[in-house]
Amino acid sequence: MQSNVPTGSTAPLSERFTLVLLAHDQSTALRRALRHYRENAFAVLVIDSSSQIDADISAAFPGVQYLHAPTAVGFGDKVRQAVERVATPYLAVADAESFLLPQALEQALSFLEAHAEYGACQGYNLAFEAHADRVDYYLFDRKGCEDYSGLSAEARLAVFAEDCPSLVSALTRTETLRRSYASLPAGFESRLQEAGHCFGLVTDAKVRLLNIPYGVHERSRVAKPRSPVGMAPGTEDLRAVAEQERMGTLLAGAFGTDASSREHVRAILKKLVERSVPQAGKLFESTWDSRRGEPVRRFEPTQYVELPFYNQAFFDVLTSLEFLLHAAPSGQVQLKELEAVMLKQKELSRSQRNTDAVPLDEQLARAFLSYAFNQDLVKQLHEVMQAKGDTRYVQMIQAWEQRLKAAAFENTARLFDATPSGRLLRWLEAREPSVCEVQKVSKYLAARNGGPTFGILILDLDADIFKMQATFDSVINGYCRAFKIVVFTTGDLPAETTPQSVLHFVKVNESNYVDKINQVVSQSDCDWMVMAEAGDELTPSGLFRAGVELLAAPQCQAVAMDEFQRQPDGTLADVFRPGFNLDLLQSVPALMARHWLIRRETLVKLGGYSREFKHAMEFDLLLRLIEQDGLQGLAHLDEPLLTCQAPPVQDNADERKTLLRHLAVRGYQADVSALVPGTHKIDYRFAERPLVSIIVHGIGDLTTLQRCLLSVLQRTRYQRYEVLVPTEAANHSVLRTWLDGQGHQASRVRLLDIEPGVATGSWINAASQEAKGEYLVTLAGDSEVVNVNWIESLLNQALRPEVGVVGVKLVERDGRITQAGLILGLKDEVGSPFIGEPKTARGYMNRLVVEQNCSAVSFACLMISKQLFNAADGIDSDLFDDALGDVDLCLRVGQAGYLTVWTPHVQVIQSGELASTPEALTALRGKWAGAFAQDRFYNGNLALQGAGFTLGPVRNVPWTELLNEPAV
Repeated sequence: MQSNVPTGSTAPLSERFTLVLLAHDQSTALRRALRHYRENAFAVLVIDSSSQIDADISAAFPGVQYLHAPTAVGFGDKVRQAVERVATPYLAVADAESFLLPQALEQALSFLEAHAEYGACQGYNLAFEAHADRVDYYLFDRKGCEDYSGLSAEARLAVFAEDCPSLVSALTRTETLRRSYASLPAGFESRLQEAGHCFGLVTDAKVRLLNIPYGVHERSRVAKPRSPVGMAPGTEDLRAVAEQERMGTLLAGAFGTDASSREHVRAILKKLVERSVPQAGKLFESTWDSRRGEPVRRFEPTQYVELPFYNQAFFDVLTSLEFLLHAAPSGQVQLKELEAVMLKQKELSRSQRNTDAVPLDEQLARAFLSYAFNQDLVKQLHEVMQAKGDTRYVQMIQAWEQRLKAAAFENTARLFDATPSGRLLRWLEAREPSVCEVQKVSKYLAARNGGPTFGILILDLDADIFKMQATFDSVINGYCRAFKIVVFTTGDLPAETTPQSVLHFVKVNESNYVDKINQVVSQSDCDWMVMAEAGDELTPSGLFRAGVELLAAPQCQAVAMDEFQRQPDGTLADVFRPGFNLDLLQSVPALMARHWLIRRETLVKLGGYSREFKHAMEFDLLLRLIEQDGLQGLAHLDEPLLTCQAPPVQDNADERKTLLRHLAVRGYQADVSALVPGTHKIDYRFAERPLVSIIVHGIGDLTTLQRCLLSVLQRTRYQRYEVLVPTEAANHSVLRTWLDGQGHQASRVRLLDIEPGVATGSWINAASQEAKGEYLVTLAGDSEVVNVNWIESLLNQALRPEVGVVGVKLVERDGRITQAGLILGLKDEVGSPFIGEPKTARGYMNRLVVEQNCSAVSFACLMISKQLFNAADGIDSDLFDDALGDVDLCLRVGQAGYLTVWTPHVQVIQSGELASTPEALTALRGKWAGAFAQDRFYNGNLALQGAGFTLGPVRNVPWTELLNEPAV
């Protein structure tokens, strides 16, 4: 589009200059930027490459031209779209996260209008990073040459190569950009496109840097998302270097620079790409003072006073920008920090039933100081202070409320609702009983001697009265009233109490607190005991529900419940545990062994907690319970009991020692190692070396089968194995000839003739009768084994007397997960969690990196003893010959009392697609209805859609139904 406005005219600013804002999935930042520019007279064009159109922009900002361009994925693509549409003779380009200063833009415009030989002009920029309570500012530009006025492109490039300031947001003549982009190569990643943009400007015309503040740019947006050819500073990525070289060659050719300038081109590209990474030099920070309603700044020791930022006028501009940043947060760092801050605000704004709790007005005032832009909090504080009659405070809050409303942004409290912590709180609140339900449950318990009583044992080894108060408040706020609290504290006793008191304090020290706990437990009249730490907060309905459920579970000796854990950054994460899972307990006791409800009689019978393992007391107790009574009496209740601090991700010597002790009691001379901090890998050190028969099934084309067999023959360290391969008559001789050429290892392969069209189930059943091995391995014909110790790792589990079936981790060639155990009911069928996760992922509760029990694994690769396979009558070929025979076999083995173990320490390359048919799925659902209703190795609070192990839908607890048919 050509402009009809002559350069230097007195036409309105909107006819002379257009600001182009580039956005991609930045709705909040875009609105914030548009508000920043709203009072200015220049034209604004938005190029939005988001997948969804932002239909409200035009209505909210009537003077703004909005273009939805979802195919314009790169920087250069968006600028090309802009120069085709801009009608003014001048334009500037900015990311939606950036703030260019309107006064500086007008100064740059005036310069270009007065100097026709210049094509671009800008000032100096800063980078910023917004946090929950402050904004940090970083070095972006350095002082250098300010006038690139050489008469030739080569002369300007030679000087520009020394400093290479970014000109991405420079105010530019529209025709200059049109000429430049007619020659600029396309198809490169955004950082190279930006470098080409700057190169084109210097090549086309003179460029001037004014000694004025020009803009501030969001630090994380300076480095655009990198494509596979992206290069981090100092990283020699050959593909990135090649792309940079190619770009340099194309630029030099496109702009006709001579051979002597080609080196300048390469140097400029390299420097411009490196500059796209955020600078490390922090200059100052602005912490928002909620009382004063303005920032307080702190400067770093190193400053660059030659830059034009050190004046009050510029800092006044920053103050208004910071208000926008806090009122409409959007950066990843800021939003993550705000999740923790607003979670704390949510907790501080609750009314407490505990009369000894900190008054609500003090809690709200404290919350206000941490982040004053939460409009819900401000409104609540206003109401509370007004009721209190604090006129001065009310006037201050009223003024602040008006300021927030004038900003016209969405209530930031809504942001918290969309965070993981916000979703967890909303989910938890939905589970609380209504007033009517509380009355019914209380009446039900009262008719049964009040229901079970709970002894809450609280360790206060740091003598932290504030943490203790939080725990007390949570207990009082709960619906359960059948409890006694015993605090074991190293501090001074706040009151004289007795074991009969509802709240009892016991003075302890580091050396005797375990003995003191055992003494209290032995004298207690409570039915159940649970251990917590000062600062842990019980959920309102956790013990209330446990009281109902435990009435009907006299056989239970120990019950695990779920919990929320406060992460190091202050946010919440859910820990929804499976039904009792022996191998997961042994693998990650920090997540599986804490906060169990233990029947007091059981605890006394076991001799209490052990002082020898005081950093793993609960884990050791559970292991001793298993040694004494096996796995009976261990249960799980899908209900969060408390919110606690997440355990540190580190190795725990006491966990390892008691695990070794336990394994020795069970007869194993095992070794325990930690491949991932905070987890345990057990080598049972079996001396047996049984013969293993590998049954290959699901044969496709010959090439795929050969690749599978080669992986077995070449990557198997274990020597006592055979391979059974089904062959139809037409392929027998071809395959035998190929095997004869594979060396002596191929003698392990036996070819068994089968009729065409034999189903997988029938073939495995038939092959098992031909197998000479004591253990069978089913292996898909389109798979490849990865680990040389794969058979040893399978036997490490299969030789355990309590284990029936062992499955493996299935992966793509790049290591991404294709199958990690099977969950009944996932996606309304039988599915695997974590599909598509990278090989480095640990998974929910570390479940991608530790051995654990599950309901089923697939025939793609599983091991079972031949004796157990025969005892189970093999695969049910009547119902599951073509599909789901593996799932049915695992469930029957589990019904017989054996465990199915999934191990991540064996990896097999395979698609992971589970053979299934509508008929087989219907038959499986009918046969195992209870298992499908609730997979006991999953958790009823987790979603059965998507990739698994995500928070399930918000739903109420069926309190009335619990009274009719209570069960754990």
